[in-house]
Formats: sequence, structure tokens, C-alpha cells
Amino acid sequence: MSTQQGARATAAGLPALTPQQASRFADQALANVGREYPHKLDHVLEGDDDLLPPRELHPAFHGSYDWHSSVHMHWLLATLRRRFPRLPQAEAIDVVLDLHLDADAISAECAYLAGAHTQAFERTYGWAWLLALATELARGTDASSRKWSRALAPLAQAFVERYLDYLPRAHYPIRHGVHANSAFALAFALEHARTAGVPELEEACLVRAHAWFGNDGDACADWEPSGADFLSPVLMEAELMRRVLEPGDFDAWLDRFLPRLARGQPATIVTPVAVSDRSDPQIVHLDGLNLSRAWCWRGMASALPAGDARGELAATAAAAHLRAGLEGLDNRDYVGAHWLASFAALALGV
Repeated sequence: MSTQQGARATAAGLPALTPQQASRFADQALANVGREYPHKLDHVLEGDDDLLPPRELHPAFHGSYDWHSSVHMHWLLATLRRRFPRLPQAEAIDVVLDLHLDADAISAECAYLAGAHTQAFERTYGWAWLLALATELARGTDASSRKWSRALAPLAQAFVERYLDYLPRAHYPIRHGVHANSAFALAFALEHARTAGVPELEEACLVRAHAWFGNDGDACADWEPSGADFLSPVLMEAELMRRVLEPGDFDAWLDRFLPRLARGQPATIVTPVAVSDRSDPQIVHLDGLNLSRAWCWRGMASALPAGDARGELAATAAAAHLRAGLEGLDNRDYVGAHWLASFAALALGV
């Protein structure tokens, strides 16, 4: 999140991540990234020799239930370390990042990616989080951050190349509220392109964002949510276009996209969702939906001018969704605990 966005969001009265929350999230992430089982692989077998444990397939990212969750839990650790240098878990975080963001471990991840049948591996959710991790490490100014950033660079470059190959061929967006959501994929890739200075990736993201979403209007938000969403298709698209468009252009786009927003409609995206069973691996996605909605509403509140009724509504909705989403973090069931803290950090404005 940009400094300007953070300042405006704070002015809107939205809470920021506290040292106490950061410590709690660090404990959760540290417990997860070293836990290999249970594990859900995204893995195509060519023969018996491919039947390997996660730690051998993915020496860097084998914890936290699946590859993408491991990546974004590493992102969380790196973010907390930078934001709170005196965190009690700082030394433990360094040990983990030294182990997992080692040049040999990343080389093995690159080798896996270069294998057969990996073209769609983690496309595009894992791609986005890997670039988010690379972006975060590049923000660090200490020697360890620079070392980890250099080690991760070949894997980040491999995913940049995958984006550059895939985006021109993807004529239609994926609009559902789970992993392959196209707006989410572009949001983090665009941030990486701008931070790392990759103009060809920035251009590819902008071209695809305009082609996919630039002419959208009167979004069908009344149908949200679906029962396994952890992203709002409508709000995630708005969060992407906030990053793509200049403020005045975003204002006009948002008028077309959510024409009833100033009146608090549709209520389906303004009101937090209920989570009936946090032990169910799909239903618990809805805790993530509340948190990712809070993140998107927060971004919208930061982008709209003072006195705009939509901005005030966005800040109110962000706070309500944040409160609802944080309730899910009290549940220790692994189906939520292996990933939700990352979304909570986004919702709290990191």
C-alpha cells in the first residue's frame, strides 16, 4: 500500500496493524511454514518417480498446507519483520527465511517450474503471491533482506516471464471469487512491476486490465457471495482499477461500475458475510472474504475525495468487514489458520 493511501486510510479512522497483532500473526506464520502435513499438492504425475514428499518437491515452500499459502505466509513474515523490527519473533523469522529463501532451495523451485506439465502450476494466485513476496523483500534495506531478495530473484523472474506469456493469450478474465481471480492476479503483478521496474510487465497488466474491465458497468454484485469465495469479484475488480486509473478516471469508472453505491447498494457487498462452520475448508473461505473485502473497501476509501458519500460508506464497510474477519482468527482449526493471517494483514493496511 502506498504512503498516501495509508495516510488517507488512517485519516478515515480505520485501524492499523498493531505490534500485538503482528506478534500474534508471526506466531501463526512460523508455526505454519514449518508444518509439512496435511498438504494439498498442485502436482502432475508422469510416473512413480514423481511421488515425492512436499519438502523434496518444494524445499522453499512446502509448509502451510499448499504452495501458495506457504508463499504468502513467507510474505507475511517478511512484512512483519520490516514493519516491526523489534518483534519478539524477529530472530525466529530470520532463521526461517535463511532456511527457505536459500539459493539452493530457490534453485530447486525453479527446476520444478521448468519441468513438464507445470505451465498452469499455481496460475495465477501463486504467481501473484510470489511476486508480492519479491516486492516485499525488495523494500527491505538490511543485508538479510537484500540477500533473500537476490536468492528469490530467479524464481520471481520465472513468474514474470509466465505472466508475459500468459496475459496476451488470456482474452477473457476469470471473475469468480477464488484462487484464479484475474483482478487479484493483476493487482499484485502490477505492484511488482512498478516497484521492481519491469515496464513490460506493467504494460501487459495495464493492457489486460483495460481490456478485461475498463468498459464494465452496473456490476452484478447482488449475486455475491458464492459459498466458497474468499475474494469479492466486484470489489477485487474495483481495487485493481483503483491502481490502474488516475483518481478522476477511477471516480467516473466507479460511477458506472457501482451506480448505486452512494445509496449503500447493493447491500450484499456492504454487509459482512456469516461463517457457519470454520472447520469446513470451503466455508471458512468466507472469513477470508470478509478480510479481503475490508482490504478492498479500505483502498476505495483512500481513493475517493473527502466528502464523497461513497468514500464514507467504504470506510464504514471496511471497518465492519474487518471486525467480522478478525473473529475468524480466533479459530485454531488448520483449514483457516494456515492462511487467514495474511489476509488480516492486508485488511489492516500493511
